[in-house]
Amino acid sequence: MEGITIDYMIINTELYRTFFTVAQEGSISKAAELLYITQPAVSRAIQQLEEKSGCALFFRTPRGVTLTKEGAVLYKYIEQAFNFIYLGEKKLSEVKELKKGEITIGVSDTICKHYLLPHLKIFNHTYPGIHIHVTNHTTPVITDLLKKGKIDLGIVNLPIEDGELIIHKIMDIQDCFVAGEKYKKLASSPVSVKDIVNYPMLLLEKDSNSRVYIDKYLAQNHITLQPEIELGNFELLVQFAMIDFGVACVIKNFVNYELDKSLIYEIKLLEPIPPRHIGTVHLNSVPLSAASKKFLSFLIP
Repeated sequence: MEGITIDYMIINTELYRTFFTVAQEGSISKAAELLYITQPAVSRAIQQLEEKSGCALFFRTPRGVTLTKEGAVLYKYIEQAFNFIYLGEKKLSEVKELKKGEITIGVSDTICKHYLLPHLKIFNHTYPGIHIHVTNHTTPVITDLLKKGKIDLGIVNLPIEDGELIIHKIMDIQDCFVAGEKYKKLASSPVSVKDIVNYPMLLLEKDSNSRVYIDKYLAQNHITLQPEIELGNFELLVQFAMIDFGVACVIKNFVNYELDKSLIYEIKLLEPIPPRHIGTVHLNSVPLSAASKKFLSFLIP
């Protein structure tokens, strides 16, 4: 645009590679060994970067060097950049015929056990040369790992809204309340959610998408509650309900066995919980590898 001058800083990737290595190792000598350069060369590179940024990036400690607050800010972005560079190199090296490659998937324990495992088995038999890495986290952590370039795709509880992600719905799920023998009477006929929250409530921890969804449902029914027990594991939630610690909110699709065997009982509600979905997510700014695309085709209806 006329009247506007933009100065583009020439990026010296070697300076940033040196900074990144020193930050990871916490040692100039170790960084020099890994980079196959001398310690003075490492020190000069750090000095150049500090002069360019106008900030001290490290301070010395008895054990080596540690990032300053300014250095930690820079490291956050440099780490992301090098993760994306690595991701790009990795994807370019994959063989188009899917004889080699790898996929890193973020998924919760619950979805992994009750949904993903059968798909992993089929894909592994079909494409044995593709190495699959699975990391278990909550939905917010999975989306964060995607944006840092540390995983290729996630399988998460929906809904989520994020303009940086491409989202595909892959499975309908239904939340419900269940209880064991002690509170079996609640399952005899439909009840209001305002009645069941008077009993000890067992919910997932607040950092999960499933908990956020249920809290919104309760708020829509003008209910705010403090659960008797909050757990980070779906299976434990079911177990606590089975041994009569209270009423648990669970995903009905994943407790069919326990319901069929009358180990727990579903409490029908006068105010039904709206159904939701499990979905896949990946960055819209980073093309998926051939292996990741093929794996998604096993999941998306």
